[in-house]
Amino acid sequence: MRRVFRGLFRFLRRNQNLLLVLAAFGVMLGLAAATGYWLFYRAAYGIGGLVPISFVWARANLRGLKVTVERAADRLQVGQRVEARVRLGSSTFYTKLWLEVEDLTDMPGMPARTVITLPAHSQRNWKVSVPCTRRGVFSVGPIKITTGDPFGLFRFSRSYGASHSLLVFPLSEELPYFAVPPAQLPGEGTIRRRIHYVTPNAASIRDYHPGDSYNRIHWPSTARLNRLMVKTFEMDPTSDICVLLDLHRAVQAGEGDESTEEYGARIAASIAGHFLQTNRMLGLLAFGRETVLLDPARGPKQHQRILEALALARAEGEVPLARVLQEQERRFGRHSTLIVVTPSADDEWVAALQSLVQRGARAAVVLLDPGSFGRAQSALLPFSTLVASDILTYLVRSGDELSLVLGPAGAAGEPLLARQKAGALPIGRQAR
Repeated sequence: MRRVFRGLFRFLRRNQNLLLVLAAFGVMLGLAAATGYWLFYRAAYGIGGLVPISFVWARANLRGLKVTVERAADRLQVGQRVEARVRLGSSTFYTKLWLEVEDLTDMPGMPARTVITLPAHSQRNWKVSVPCTRRGVFSVGPIKITTGDPFGLFRFSRSYGASHSLLVFPLSEELPYFAVPPAQLPGEGTIRRRIHYVTPNAASIRDYHPGDSYNRIHWPSTARLNRLMVKTFEMDPTSDICVLLDLHRAVQAGEGDESTEEYGARIAASIAGHFLQTNRMLGLLAFGRETVLLDPARGPKQHQRILEALALARAEGEVPLARVLQEQERRFGRHSTLIVVTPSADDEWVAALQSLVQRGARAAVVLLDPGSFGRAQSALLPFSTLVASDILTYLVRSGDELSLVLGPAGAAGEPLLARQKAGALPIGRQAR
């Protein structure tokens, strides 16, 4: 009994309108009993009858509802929109007024919500379109319908459908001027050389010669030109590229979209798209809430795996960057290029990176300036040390345009930039 009264008390506290009506009913009833005046009796009857009528009205609005939901996709990218089509049908003979329809979600931003009136035996369609503003895993649905009475005494809600998971990938931006130091391999650099054996890099086509293998025939060109044409290939291999994203909790700065965590994820996704679109071998290392170790590979599937890992990555790691470089040094040799993305102003990781470079690995750094994200530390000391060591370094500040700052204008410390200005093409943007 105590639990019942406690629940009733909480309900009345949340419903101020109903509490006022009950108080008015009690006052009118008390005045009627004390004075015997007919007006107080009629006022008490009217107020007392208002409560059950409002209750029945609110409950009836939820009866006979049929709701179906069609969702377009469960994997999107920041900047795209979550879309769904909601169909509401009524099987009752009366009109349903003031139905508040909401698509429940934990995505940041304003929830999708509308108010409709549903005539008797009719259907209404509602198109949901919510922008994806942040990477991560979110839940969308179910559809919540809330209704009430005209006097605001009662509100009832019911959910339709199920909750679905939505994976939002980080925004991948175009980096037309981004470059990294090439490893000393025959497929690197700007010199293109035709070879007679098959590699993953098809360069052009030529006429068929007796003795050419049939698996080298390019059938679309053969059909178009009405003569046999075969593919020619360029020298391979090229170096393996590895992106190391620093997710150490202690070095992060900023909040929300203007944080080093979000900038780092965007930069890593953009670099991955930049190289994988040109058929380069690329992997990803990240030590955050979960450890991500993706070995270098090519193709759309590798791009998908990297975007999935970056969507789930959280800067909650306990391993500093210097320790990561020391423990994973066996992955980086003369035939690999390491790209470090970090907001750390510590000197230890710079020394560890210098040691890798001295052993023959090629390296580039995308340094996020923690001072521009609200942290007291500055990136000046590690930046100057990296530049003095001839390690190509890009400095990124809060609010920078990545497509511009990740290019010759934002880089320092590597002679490669001189070759770029002289007309050489950036690594990874060469004509195929």
